[in-house]
Amino acid sequence: MTESEPWFYAWCDEAERLDAFAAALWALVIPGARISLMMSSEEGCKTPSVDDVLAMIRDRFGGSNNAHVLSGVMLSDSERVICFGLKCYTDECERHQPWGPLRLSAGERTWDFFPFQIAVGGGPRCVEAEAAVACHLVQGDIEDLLLRLCAPDESGRVPTGACTINQEWLAPVEMCATYNANAAQLARDLALSWLSVHDKESVSRIAGLSLEALHARIDAAPHGARVPMKGGNELTRSLSRETVLKALATPPAALLEALEAAAVPDGVWRAAEPKAHEIMELLRQRGETPEGEGPPAWRADITTRGHVRFLEEHAPFHVRRLPSGGVVLATHPYRTLWPLWSDALFVLGLMS
Repeated sequence: MTESEPWFYAWCDEAERLDAFAAALWALVIPGARISLMMSSEEGCKTPSVDDVLAMIRDRFGGSNNAHVLSGVMLSDSERVICFGLKCYTDECERHQPWGPLRLSAGERTWDFFPFQIAVGGGPRCVEAEAAVACHLVQGDIEDLLLRLCAPDESGRVPTGACTINQEWLAPVEMCATYNANAAQLARDLALSWLSVHDKESVSRIAGLSLEALHARIDAAPHGARVPMKGGNELTRSLSRETVLKALATPPAALLEALEAAAVPDGVWRAAEPKAHEIMELLRQRGETPEGEGPPAWRADITTRGHVRFLEEHAPFHVRRLPSGGVVLATHPYRTLWPLWSDALFVLGLMS
């Protein structure tokens, strides 16, 4: 079981960062909920007024003075209420320690977000089906929170963002979800990943580079240079400079279609789905009846190594085209996006 709640990251130019922070806060906070604001170098405030919180932040944000807000959010998919922490960092602080520049955490403890038990009916247990249920219970919330942080409106202030269970913005292909405001720039994920690993760069420091600038930096690397990748098979344990350059030259529509074609659940996952749907229906029925009157069931631990390993190896991928023209790539937080990318690159004949 993971020891961390999910963390969400977003890049935004500093000139628009407070506006992006404000839009995300309005999209997250439950109306009327108490909000706790802390500034780095001075006391903040506690108030149910989003306007008061934002006014104080706009007055004091800058230099080494960052903003940190704590409040409650209702998750759109599961309708659960949990705490969230939303942070906004200045460029000055990012140069010293890249934490953001916008960062969102969901839950105070791991089990606030990830279920650790579910009700299952009679008969033999099925670890695979239980793990699939665990995935269904959080996947929609992951994508919902990522979009509330990165795209709470149609401003396009945030060009890119991501989610992981690590407290650091890693290479996009090592995250469990990414957001790109423009699907035509989806290859940015691959370019940022290569540069992050090859040049030991923090993604939050290079996420704002143009595709042209990313291309130039990768092109300047030695021919044949490769970087190690995690989460793939023996044939996809590394990514070459040449593959990234070819992906950057590939028509964006073809790259997106290849990712969609690669995002097909594998046979092991499909075999577990019928039983998973039975458990989900049991959970629905028990949720709609008074305590003690639903179908008979008992609580099953879904945090064992068997459950986690199944999700690490078989959780499905989502390629979600957004009405705004953006795109979200996502899987369960225990898995990374690299297997999706490597399959798509193979389909296009770009892996070398």
